Amino acid sequence: MPLGLPDAITACLFDLDGVLTSTAVLHRRAWRRTFDDFLVPRGQAPFTELDYARFVDGRPRYDGVREFLASRGVTLPEGAPDDPPGADTVHGVGNRKNELLEEVIRQEGVAPYPGTVRYLEAAAALGLDIGVVTSSANARRVLDAADLSRFARSLVDGVVISRDGLRGKPAPDSFLVGARELGVAPEHAAVFEDALAGVRAGRAGGFGYVVGVDRAGQRDALLAHGADVVVDDVAELL
Repeated sequence: MPLGLPDAITACLFDLDGVLTSTAVLHRRAWRRTFDDFLVPRGQAPFTELDYARFVDGRPRYDGVREFLASRGVTLPEGAPDDPPGADTVHGVGNRKNELLEEVIRQEGVAPYPGTVRYLEAAAALGLDIGVVTSSANARRVLDAADLSRFARSLVDGVVISRDGLRGKPAPDSFLVGARELGVAPEHAAVFEDALAGVRAGRAGGFGYVVGVDRAGQRDALLAHGADVVVDDVAELL
């Protein structure tokens, strides 16, 4: 197949941040500022790129807060979804990150990766079903801003994950729901992910092909976590 996928694949499930759009960089910046503002006054070392890759990337927002703070020996009360940004609760810290992310998106906008757009166009032309599976609760707005909504027949995002009580990545739940919405068995769908947690989710879900997209110099780690192939840009598969 000219898409670089096994012949049995009839659908593609794309992560959003770092695969379809460059917003992963914006997420990292928002997380770093959020956690540094929390950690440094408490005498803790700043948030690092390794912290982002191991504990936050690809996970639902509040899961990322819990996982990372646990790695630093910090436990916060859960709080509530409407906690004010910056409150000393899991939800407060997560809401502060979202506030910062929305601010950056308003200021800088959203850009899709040109290579991924070419791939989406080729996949659509060949009749493959396309879905987006992301932990982001801002996904619909980002897809609209990047003019990518036209490709997505299904969207499983942070809103759906929270509403339906799905386990976040690295659990495969969100990808399995995405495949079901497209009416395709997992073994006939390919997963495209830049996050280690997302690659693990694709492998755990029994998907037919897992493409790791290396935006952060972690090719070996993506392979070790279950990617069948790793590319720097999705267009390399064309």
